[in-house]
Order: sequence, then structure tokens, then C-alpha cells
Amino acid sequence: MPEISVRDLMFHYTEGVPVLRGISIDFSPGATAIVGQNGAGKSTFVRLLKGLLKPKSGSVTVNSIETADVTVATLSRTVGLVFQNPADQLFKSRVADEVMFGPQNLGYTSDEAQDLARHALERLGLGGVAHENPYDLGLAERKLVTVAGILAMGTEVVILDEPTIAQDVEGTRRLGKVVEDLTGEGKMVITITHDMDFVTRYFDRVVVMQQGVVHADGSAREVFAAHDILEKAGLEPPQVTRLGQALGMDQTILTTEEFVKTYQRKGR
Repeated sequence: MPEISVRDLMFHYTEGVPVLRGISIDFSPGATAIVGQNGAGKSTFVRLLKGLLKPKSGSVTVNSIETADVTVATLSRTVGLVFQNPADQLFKSRVADEVMFGPQNLGYTSDEAQDLARHALERLGLGGVAHENPYDLGLAERKLVTVAGILAMGTEVVILDEPTIAQDVEGTRRLGKVVEDLTGEGKMVITITHDMDFVTRYFDRVVVMQQGVVHADGSAREVFAAHDILEKAGLEPPQVTRLGQALGMDQTILTTEEFVKTYQRKGR
């Protein structure tokens, strides 16, 4: 089972201008959403989890291995990161080749990599674009291709940076199903997102970051009920949560289904 332990993590790009300020937190299998305003340090934080950046002080340990002591290639066997911008990740001229690249680098044969790529693309509804150039696709599909590339590698940890960008309802549903499937397999899924509806529907744990520190850490229901914490972090609960609060419902509503059931119960 994957485990990540972060202790007293400090990081800066420019000396004297801290981005992360002594973060200590643990991650276990399951689905965790990291939320916060732009500039809170979220993307920097997950790049440290992936090993793309090294701590200035403190430590990040993935399955008992300190990221500072190993290469990014070594960590790629355990931690997969989908970047926010697909252009930062896509470089092949054919979708299938793009998704096969990761498994091949992990030592899978060409046939094995092809099977893994086909399965990953089908999970995301992209089976029909395997032979297309990724840059002939729209932004939403390009984003899903990058997700497929990580899924094909079968890593124990999957990190998604703003996965629902440009997605319609069906694309978001497919991504949510992937999150549910991965956590059901005992894997760890971490997302950075501003899509609070996606968070409340698919993520059990919510970590709020503000100015380089962890401002709150709890269940989605606990965090979205904490008005003072959210306001201080410059965040708002999902619309359905706010509607439930405005109507005086006695629990924190996270989904439209919960809202309907609670509303019908109150009306009886």
C-alpha cells in the first residue's frame, strides 16, 4: 500500500521568498483533494511529492524512500503526475505512442505497452483517437490523453493537477470513475483542483492550503462546513452546499442527490 510522509517541508525558488513553510502531512491510499487559491503552493507541493523538485529543508518520503535520495525516473515507478497544461506533457505525434511511452520506459514490451495503452484510452472514452495526433484534438481530449498516459503506467500514486479543465459532464464523470476505481484498487489519488463539485462527489479528504501552509485537513463534509476556514483561505463551498446552508438544512450537503433527499425529507 502506498504511503507518503512529509515532514517540516520548506521550499523556495528565490532565497528569502518562501513558497512552502514547514508542511508536515501524511497521505495513505484513498482520494485526497488539495484546494486553495492560486499562489497557495499547491503545484509546487505536488512536484515535490513527485520528486521533480527537491526540498530546501525537511523531507518527502514515498514508501520509506526519501525523494531527495532518488531520481525522478525511479519515483516514476510509484508516483504518476498529470500536469495542469497538456502541452507540458505531450510530445509524440500519435496518441497511442504517447500513452505507450510510460510503460515502455518501465520495461514493458511493445505488445504489453500497447495493451496497457489501449485499456487506459478506453477507460477515458478515447479508444477512437489512438491513431490521431494529440494536437489535432481539443483541449479536453488532450487532457484526458495525459491522464491515460499515467494510468497506463499503473503507478500506486496518481496525482492530477486540475483534471476537469475544459471537461464536459461526461468527461468529468469518466474522470470521477477513474478516481473511484483507483481508490477501490487500494491506490492513492491526489488532485489539485478549483472544481469543488468534483471534490465533493469523488474525494473523501480535503486539504486546504494557504500561503504555503496547510490551513485545514479533514473530510469534505467537515471542511466545507467550516465557514471561517474557507473564508480565510478565499474559498467557497460548492453551490449546492451553499444552497443547503441558505435553506437551513441541518447537515452539510455535498451533492445534488443529497440535496434532493434532504429537501424531500424536510417537506414531509
